[in-house]
Amino acid sequence: MGRYVIRRLLQMIPVFIGSTFLIFFMVYALGDPVAALFGDKAPDPATAAQIRKDLYLDEPLWKQYLHYMGQVLQGNFGTAFNGQKVTELMSTAFPVTLRLTLVAIVLEMVIGIVLGVFSGMRRGRAVDTTVLLLTLIVVSVPTFVSGYLLQYVFGVKWETAAASVSPEAPLGELLLPGLVLALVSLAYVTRLTRTSIAENARADYVRTAVAKGLPRRRVITRHLLRNSLIPVVTFIGTDIGALMGGAIVTERIFNIHGVGYQLYQGILRQNSPTVVGFVTILVIVFLLANLLVDLLYAVLDPRIRYA
Repeated sequence: MGRYVIRRLLQMIPVFIGSTFLIFFMVYALGDPVAALFGDKAPDPATAAQIRKDLYLDEPLWKQYLHYMGQVLQGNFGTAFNGQKVTELMSTAFPVTLRLTLVAIVLEMVIGIVLGVFSGMRRGRAVDTTVLLLTLIVVSVPTFVSGYLLQYVFGVKWETAAASVSPEAPLGELLLPGLVLALVSLAYVTRLTRTSIAENARADYVRTAVAKGLPRRRVITRHLLRNSLIPVVTFIGTDIGALMGGAIVTERIFNIHGVGYQLYQGILRQNSPTVVGFVTILVIVFLLANLLVDLLYAVLDPRIRYA
């Protein structure tokens, strides 16, 4: 296992370099950060040249990237155009989005897996058809529609949840935004679990466990569910990074100043250091989540061993 982890960590290095270079290239090569800094006003040529020199933008793109990565390895992600350190923005934004993502993942796992097992064990019945229909509706409705709808119903009409999240973003106020963020993924987890449960329920090892006289609950939890969760864990693991980076709509609806909010502001104002810095951290989150998923395979299925 140790060798496998080391090998995977080494494999992450070229993936990280390639991903961050593409991000850096798209942000800096396809736009002019100095022009964005001045907005509609035309900067003085001498001033613009000095700013480009100070920001290392007068060098070739590969040198800019090497300079940027050298700063990143020292914990310096640059300075936003408003003069604030990008690391300071991260220190306030990432904890909020991590709490929001945690709420979304828990709701996604608990509700999605329970509904999937319940539907898969009753394949072809009315309950199964109802669950499939509901998940299809959830997948079809855009997040901004479901978000505003749930915000109005629970936050404004019934006043059972906060319509807008306070700057501290406590967990209690993140339940409704977490549900909105998790809705589409929850539907996919339900469908994945349902399909996997329905297929494995007809497997030989399940029939053997039933023939031995094991209780139905133990057959489901110890044998059927454990083997059926592998595709679900794969989806949830890759979904962690997607939820953190894709929370822009949800955070805008509930006024949450997290990663999605900062990315939105960075893209809107063409604030290149903020966008590249935040996306770089999200790349690391994606890579670590994929590694965690691979390690969980061996926990769920004893037949999987890593040399």
